[in-house]
Amino acid sequence: MNQFTIKQIEKLLFQNENELSDELYQSIQNDERKGVQKLIEKYQKQIEKEELLREMFVEMSQYEYKLRDEGIEWIAGIDEVGRGPLAGPVVCCAVILPRDFFLPGLTDSKKLSKEKREEFFQIIQNEAITLNTSIISAKIIDNVNIYEATKQGMIEAIKGLDKQPEHLLIDAMKLPLSIPQTSIIKGDARSVSIAASSVVAKVTRDRYMQQLGNSYPKYGFERHMGYGTKEHLQAIETLGIIQGEHRLSFSPVKETIAK
Repeated sequence: MNQFTIKQIEKLLFQNENELSDELYQSIQNDERKGVQKLIEKYQKQIEKEELLREMFVEMSQYEYKLRDEGIEWIAGIDEVGRGPLAGPVVCCAVILPRDFFLPGLTDSKKLSKEKREEFFQIIQNEAITLNTSIISAKIIDNVNIYEATKQGMIEAIKGLDKQPEHLLIDAMKLPLSIPQTSIIKGDARSVSIAASSVVAKVTRDRYMQQLGNSYPKYGFERHMGYGTKEHLQAIETLGIIQGEHRLSFSPVKETIAK
């Protein structure tokens, strides 16, 4: 095996687009150079990780598998992001994924790094049969309360899909719609369709808050995304509220107004 340099072996293991033959991999394993053995150890760990992610994806597809076994094809996953912040909208997303959709590592958007969310967001956008997002403003949240605003956003997201869903998989909500639906506690970690909608909603809302941060640089929205961090609370105390963006019905914003 010494006809290959360690650098070449690294490329074979980690950058080779074609699957390694058993014969070639066995030859690499028989190479006793320490550098090669370290590469093999790293490669095996990567394979184990990929297998775990594949298994997790299959486990998170059980709701979808069951519905498709019953002849239901158009399955929409629905989730929201932004119920808890003091500022900014709640963003809801509905997405219908194709039968052959496969994205190992997809899970609750909060468990993913920003880079991974952005990567998955693009893949979901490209591969989804249809998806739609709904942005519900702070003003509406104040008018109807966050729970009702979330329901409104989810319904808008569903109604804006290019295809009418046959079944809804929803993260911990029931909607007043005639479409059959399944409410799943912690659904964004238990259903790939809900996880996909979670990622799209999260990236959409984060981008909104980053733009808000550009418009109001002293508030730090691009860092705390509107949540009640020490930085945000201090900005509210010092600079006041932003009409149309701060949720006037949320504590401690309403207490600040009352002063």
